[in-house]
Amino acid sequence: MLYKDRIYGQIEISEPVILELIESPTVQRLNQIDQIGYFEPYFPGTAHSRFEHSMGVFILLKKYKASLEEQIAGLIHDVSHAVFSHCIDYALDSGSETEQNHQDNVFKAYVKKTTIPSILQKHKLDTNYILNEQNFPLKERLLPDLCADRIDYSLRTAFIFNEIKKTDVEQFLKNLIVEHDYWVFKNLEKAKKYAELFQKLNSLYYAGLPSAVMFRTVGDCLRYALEKSYITKTDLYTLVDNQVLEKIKKYLNKDSKLKLLFDRMNNKIKFRIDPGDYNAHVFCKSRIVDPLCKYQGRIKRLSEIDGDWGLVVKREFVPKEYFIKFEK
Repeated sequence: MLYKDRIYGQIEISEPVILELIESPTVQRLNQIDQIGYFEPYFPGTAHSRFEHSMGVFILLKKYKASLEEQIAGLIHDVSHAVFSHCIDYALDSGSETEQNHQDNVFKAYVKKTTIPSILQKHKLDTNYILNEQNFPLKERLLPDLCADRIDYSLRTAFIFNEIKKTDVEQFLKNLIVEHDYWVFKNLEKAKKYAELFQKLNSLYYAGLPSAVMFRTVGDCLRYALEKSYITKTDLYTLVDNQVLEKIKKYLNKDSKLKLLFDRMNNKIKFRIDPGDYNAHVFCKSRIVDPLCKYQGRIKRLSEIDGDWGLVVKREFVPKEYFIKFEK
């Protein structure tokens, strides 16, 4: 199978288990789950799928010679996402605005109900081993460390939002190596450039005002639709974004509150920041990285070399807080 990725280029995939997983309904569903949530009304032309990102994580791990098991873990790491990705953390009480971890919390149980375990068993692979992220430090590490998941979504976001060009992606990857299961930049210059790019992405997109409005409005609309039984909780995990939207649209002319919430999530109602008079109090998970790099013959964190970056990391770890006032 030849697969063409917009930032990594063309790659040949021949491993039978990978091919079977890619074609499984569980992984294919991610083609219609938006990576960021529901950003198209706020940044037209930037929508991209969880499938694209998942393939990117797999490709990155493959390029850097991770084990087959770790490549599989990268490929399937997002299959438990509900519709509209992290917006679900704002719709369900089991989610967390500051952590945005609902998908992680349900991941193992979700996967075990899919065809993925039978595919893995067919190829003599241990499902429990692959579902344990502690086995795969290249694929996943806690912030502020780098991992394949974080590297892919940041470079992909930056490229799609025209913050960098494909040549910049190539330069970052040429400067990245793996040592002792850690991602390491070959020099300080590229490490700092990447860290600053990641900070910009966080402030503009991941935890910026448009994201806060998106998370809250989509979450509010989904929550209300669930309360009114216009959609079911099962729909969140078995359907895709557009299918849930179509179910909601059937009731817009019958329910004025639903119509208001739907208009808000589609960015049709103006809003402003107003801590003194607001009708939506929103927190956004804030992300920041503190990459490792080669420096004077040793491997060090950027913050160990640049004290100012240590202050940035400390500041950016605090969730962003917004007080939003809608015109109606």
